[in-house]
Amino acid sequence: MVPERWITDWEPSAKLPVYTRANAGEVLPDPCSPLCWTVVWEPGVIMGWRDSQLSAGTMDDHELHPTRPEVIGHFGGFLFINGSTARMFGVRGPGLSPEMIDATYFGAHPDVPAYVAEPWHDSPSNTAKLGEWMMRAMTTESLEHLLVDRADANAVRDARPDLSELDEAALVARMRSFTALLRRMFEHHLDTTAGTSIGLGALGAIAAALGDPSLVLTLMTSIGDVDSAAPSRAMWEMSRLPADSAEYRTKFAAFIREFGSRGPNEWDIRSDTWETKPELATVLIDAMRGAPDSENPVGRDGKNTALREAAEARVRSALAGQPEVLAQFDMGLRSAHLYLAGRERAKTNIIKVVHEVRMAAFALAVRTGYTKSQICMLLADELDAFVDRPDEFRARLAQRERQYLELFELEPPFIINGVVPPLTSWARKGESRATTVVAGEVLSGMPGAPGTYTGTARVILDPADPLALEPGEVLVAPFTDPAWTPLFVPAGAVVVNVGAVVSHAIIVSRELGMPCVVSVTDATERIPDGAIVTVDGATGTVTIVSVP
Repeated sequence: MVPERWITDWEPSAKLPVYTRANAGEVLPDPCSPLCWTVVWEPGVIMGWRDSQLSAGTMDDHELHPTRPEVIGHFGGFLFINGSTARMFGVRGPGLSPEMIDATYFGAHPDVPAYVAEPWHDSPSNTAKLGEWMMRAMTTESLEHLLVDRADANAVRDARPDLSELDEAALVARMRSFTALLRRMFEHHLDTTAGTSIGLGALGAIAAALGDPSLVLTLMTSIGDVDSAAPSRAMWEMSRLPADSAEYRTKFAAFIREFGSRGPNEWDIRSDTWETKPELATVLIDAMRGAPDSENPVGRDGKNTALREAAEARVRSALAGQPEVLAQFDMGLRSAHLYLAGRERAKTNIIKVVHEVRMAAFALAVRTGYTKSQICMLLADELDAFVDRPDEFRARLAQRERQYLELFELEPPFIINGVVPPLTSWARKGESRATTVVAGEVLSGMPGAPGTYTGTARVILDPADPLALEPGEVLVAPFTDPAWTPLFVPAGAVVVNVGAVVSHAIIVSRELGMPCVVSVTDATERIPDGAIVTVDGATGTVTIVSVP
């Protein structure tokens, strides 16, 4: 039976009360396991999130809780982003607004409540600090600290000992040893994520002044050096090889070494990844085998690079007589490209470190005779006692796992405003009242990646089951994370329930050169599997041509 609240849940903030699942579903789509939440998230990721708010100038130290900062919420085991705190970036940032932040990060969901101003929100000192930070985001020419982080993440992987030779205490010590690195890397990840909005904002204003707001999408297409697109390109190369060949086996071993930390729900150490369950990768490679050579993502990238460069030339020509605006355009373009690619790099870096925690936890499960799932039911403050008396936890962890798995049946509210309803009152998955579309209906979302495509809609709810997606079909997904990226390669277009400007789906769709629309509310429930749809990535619409 679902409890009234979960053991790792937080209390909502009265001062910063609005929480949302928007974008959070890309990070933790499912309830976070207790061990991951208390070893990885609370001491590492979330404190790095707090650090980023202070370093940029969005908030002051006294405005955020010292150990449970109001940057996120955790209700029913689900991650929520604190929308009130995110809006402070819009309130206090020069030239920004809360509404701009809503559009950038949370999409066009109808349940987002209007911003309500309070006197304490205005802060000249924070505005001045944010102004300095924004100027750095516009003028910086490299993100060298992300390269340092990448080297550190690779070093951690390279230095992994033979975990089967470590005793229980050593495995626990290894899990705890990454806290400071996780904190630093996540501060960089959030700083980079926020930085994406600065250059994009400048480009959006210029494109609107030129009378073509959709230009921004083309200007962000095929920017190159996007780490999260790299696994798809490697998978494509392997899909062109016989699965039983020596070359394939060599390439696959190198692939697992480099990208083994990726997988569905990779931010939770309870989840298997391409290293711990290689068939998650091989099934994606097999799904690509049926795609013709013309769908090579490298070829797509070349075509879209040409489109982007042509769009850049058109803007420069239009601004030839306005040198100051042209200079602003060049700065905004460089900043947007740098930070969008940097966001994916920062995420890749931290996921490699999270994976090392996972591998130590899984090794602990093997040594103590627990399943991988059961070991992740532990709390951080139980680890020492568990090392001393592992058998005493069997009944406790079994019961906890049963309750935890029941959380998967819940549909978390998109918005929580001040009060968390008891978990027993949350909707159950499959209880949606969303109405099925009819032919001719147009669904609206947010523009993601430019282009128009008509094809058969294929609703996929789990990236581990990709074989239902035929080459050229339109992928309709609840959310996406890097585990979904290989499905983009054979698809003709992508439609996602949630997301916004900095969504993973948008960044990768642009890099792979396919139309994408995000924030199409209840798309996976409203669009019937097999419907013929037209996806317009520039206008953010999905037109239902026919239904089966």
